[in-house]
Amino acid sequence: MRGAIGNTSSPTDLSDFLRARRSRLTPEGIGLTPAGGRRRVAGLRREEVAKTAGISVDYYTRMEQGRVTGASPEILDALATALRLDDVEARHMHRLAGADSRPRRRRTVPVQDPPQTARPILKNMLESLHGMPALVMGHGMTVLAWNRAAAALLGDFASMDPADRNLAKLTFLDPASRSLYARWEVCARENVAYLRLEAGLYPGDPVLTSVVGELAFRSPEFRSLWAEHPVQDKTSGTKAFRHPIVGELQLTYETLRAADDPRQALLAYTPADSASADALRLLLDWTADAPTAAGTPLEHL
Repeated sequence: MRGAIGNTSSPTDLSDFLRARRSRLTPEGIGLTPAGGRRRVAGLRREEVAKTAGISVDYYTRMEQGRVTGASPEILDALATALRLDDVEARHMHRLAGADSRPRRRRTVPVQDPPQTARPILKNMLESLHGMPALVMGHGMTVLAWNRAAAALLGDFASMDPADRNLAKLTFLDPASRSLYARWEVCARENVAYLRLEAGLYPGDPVLTSVVGELAFRSPEFRSLWAEHPVQDKTSGTKAFRHPIVGELQLTYETLRAADDPRQALLAYTPADSASADALRLLLDWTADAPTAAGTPLEHL
């Protein structure tokens, strides 16, 4: 699996991304009449992508083979349109091609970066959220801080090894997650898509490289999804849970990012309906006397 272990972004990533996006489209889906001849693989042919983007087949072929450097933003924009990329995917492709339109957000993180700690403003916000599951997520989906409601919903972070306090690791490596998340496959793909987005923004990040490397080694499902190159930001949405204590919950989540460090985010979950609100209250009442990390540093409140 190229680009997954040792370095989260490599020269082959643009090639892999283009092939993955080409394979998910059909001529009919983009308004083309299919070219004659039997198709050996699913998706568009290179000449169909090149025709739709208005570039030569030879140039596009060399791009997929990793033999083009310095592709212009205009060509990348044309490819984004041809491949039906959304805004997040298009920006990701620009970054992989070295043509990021927002270079100030792209940086290579030095190996000597200090350990992650939750930003004070996010910790203060977390402390104020009572009865609402919330956590602070850092680089590579690492959980830096959480409240009691989040521990009741997602797991006892205080009892975990710090290296295991990671949403992506819990999703792929903890068997309990497959029953906790009612749509586990959707959740798993979203996590991979977010890690791919981070990999494009921060190539060489040691935390992200470690997380991706471990998941690639230990989870065949992660390897398969990573190879598909999904890309998606984590902003807001709805997650369905099947909690072992209170059963089904539908919770919406919102992501609030720190202005001085956009890689840290506060994730807060709220009930999507009255039945979920009742189930969440029951869960918090049921776990009220459970051991917590009260009295320990704020990260664990």
